[in-house]
Amino acid sequence: MLQINNLKKSYGDKEVLKGININVDDGKIFGFIGHNGSGKTTTIKAIVGIHDFNEGEILIDGKSIKTQAIECKKIMAYIPDNPDIYENIKAIDYLYFIANVFQLEKNMVDTKILQLAKDFEVENCLGDKIKALSHGMKQKIVLIGAFLHEPKLLVLDEPFVGLDPKASFVLKQKMKELCANGSSIFFSTHVLEVAQKLCDSVAILKDGKIVLNDNIDKIIAKGQTLEELFLGM
Repeated sequence: MLQINNLKKSYGDKEVLKGININVDDGKIFGFIGHNGSGKTTTIKAIVGIHDFNEGEILIDGKSIKTQAIECKKIMAYIPDNPDIYENIKAIDYLYFIANVFQLEKNMVDTKILQLAKDFEVENCLGDKIKALSHGMKQKIVLIGAFLHEPKLLVLDEPFVGLDPKASFVLKQKMKELCANGSSIFFSTHVLEVAQKLCDSVAILKDGKIVLNDNIDKIIAKGQTLEELFLGM
């Protein structure tokens, strides 16, 4: 579903990404781990078409994010680490807007929104303006928007930040359900315990280079936790 081949990105004379190679298969959850400043968010923004890059290739379902950006974005959803959404509209209107962008069937939209809102416990807030919501509530609304069109690729940057324990549990369940239907997820996190339990594979990024890219089961079989391995690097 997602292929990153020899990705390189520089800001002026500073090389931030130094030849990244990653492959995420259909139906898999892939964790992207690294210290602050290692290049995680730069990589993510390149994947979703926000940042250009100097060299390499990013393919989403076989399509290039550089030359077929619209086709890629039709099957993708992205949630940044600090989502900024329209503050002066109601939460329900934001979700209707997302549904219209992705041309969802009108007779299914209300049912989907209501179910997801119940799952994330925000059904009583749908009529509120987004600016009146807390950071955690805004995060839940953005998550609902992402799951609404059942993307083939879901890209998340630190998705658990700001969520309460119940919402974190629901998000993990929704991620698993999405992948069970053949979609793929690529997400960054500092919560290594979550990554170890949730991901099929992980990559560790250090100073713009991949220093580990492996299946979680193989990592655990070596007798180390993901946290121990990461700290040892």
